Amino acid sequence: MRVTRGVRKVAAVAAVAVVVVLGPGLSAVAEPAPRGFAPEADVAHHGRVSLREERIEVRLRTGNRGPSPLADATVRLRFSAPLAVGQLLPQGCLRSGSRTVLCGTGPLGVSGEARRTALGLRLTGRPAEVAVRVDTVWNGGASDRNRRNDTHEVLVLSTGDAYVF
Repeated sequence: MRVTRGVRKVAAVAAVAVVVVLGPGLSAVAEPAPRGFAPEADVAHHGRVSLREERIEVRLRTGNRGPSPLADATVRLRFSAPLAVGQLLPQGCLRSGSRTVLCGTGPLGVSGEARRTALGLRLTGRPAEVAVRVDTVWNGGASDRNRRNDTHEVLVLSTGDAYVF
């Protein structure tokens, strides 16, 4: 009997030691490793915008300064004037309301060649000026510590001149 009590005591002490070492709510059973932190990527948009009468042209370059590559990202372009109805958009782009266009970039390698997006859009009416806001709406769940280079707002006058951002 004494041997049995001794084994029970050792087992009880071992169980307490596991709880103390692992902490409350944790078990000694092997579990899958927790998922790592989100990858980090620095998405950057640069380009130019011009407006002449009712036509606005956007030339956009989207790059990734890393350190992790991205499978895809989505850039949002918002215009202060409504877009004309029934326009064809480049492949990978779609309208999201009367003043917004969303475009997928495709894969973005680290410090690789920037993805280019070119939009030629008609506006409703002939505004003298249009504000264009460019930003990243989705980057595959990566964290981006430098959001200053993927969010831009440009005021474009109807002169045909290119405004760079």
